[in-house]
Amino acid sequence: MIVRPRPTFLQLFFIMRGSVVPRILPQIFGFAIYSVVILVVARRFQLDLGVFNITPFGLVGVTLSIYLSFRNNAAYDRWWEARKLWGALVFEIRNLARATTSLIPDRAEQRALLLEALAFCHFLRGQLRKIDSVKEVHAFIEAEAGTAASFANPADEMVRRMGRRANAQRRAGDLDTIGFRILDERLASITAIQAGCERIAGTPLPFAYTLLVHRTAYIVCLLLPIGLISTTGWATPLFTALIAYTFFGLDALSEELEDPFGTEANDLALDGLCRVCEISVFEALGETPPKMLSAEKFYLS
Repeated sequence: MIVRPRPTFLQLFFIMRGSVVPRILPQIFGFAIYSVVILVVARRFQLDLGVFNITPFGLVGVTLSIYLSFRNNAAYDRWWEARKLWGALVFEIRNLARATTSLIPDRAEQRALLLEALAFCHFLRGQLRKIDSVKEVHAFIEAEAGTAASFANPADEMVRRMGRRANAQRRAGDLDTIGFRILDERLASITAIQAGCERIAGTPLPFAYTLLVHRTAYIVCLLLPIGLISTTGWATPLFTALIAYTFFGLDALSEELEDPFGTEANDLALDGLCRVCEISVFEALGETPPKMLSAEKFYLS
């Protein structure tokens, strides 16, 4: 996630961190060079392209803009829903920490359960990003990290472990039925959040729609120089590059937001959110919490 102050007017044109420009430079330069070739050929062979005008491209461009707008809205909804789910996870971890320290008398059991909750957060982060998070989990449950990681769904295994730990406290008489129900409700809410994240990660936008947008954008940009030459002349490559930047830039941005759990510039800062959970848990336990993560070169992972 990019975290930076609002750029000045001059900075606006030179910012690359968080911009989609590096991803679409091949399309921008490619269509600019292509339009130069079309322009040179038309002038060299004195082709009369005056019969072509920009009107049909304007109609197709409006349609494509509607498609791109819909796709960007759908992608942003996924991104925002993912952020709300992780915000809810922070909320539930804090509730779990408060309930655990209030209802379970044994200090060691309090700490063990809440550290398993932090292991859950890091396992979930690793599963969503498709990376190995065992190293981070080892800091909380040590030798058990490898065993938990061997499960098909390590995050779900951590919820089961917390449930078994709470049930053991109930059977031992250290936790009454109402207290166990309170903790179980927190675990159920955490499981629902995990399922919501997995739904977003495992259900991409329909491929047929993405294919339609890509095809239309390429066709428009390929035919655009023919319609522009008669009116814009030698400025045709500039306008073609600008329109390619708009179309492919919006498409690249929606593709980046479609998977909000990744490590690209505009994805969610899952490392930072896990650290927020760590701070909440260690403060609830009365221990010194770790420091909040800060952005490096305006990027917070």
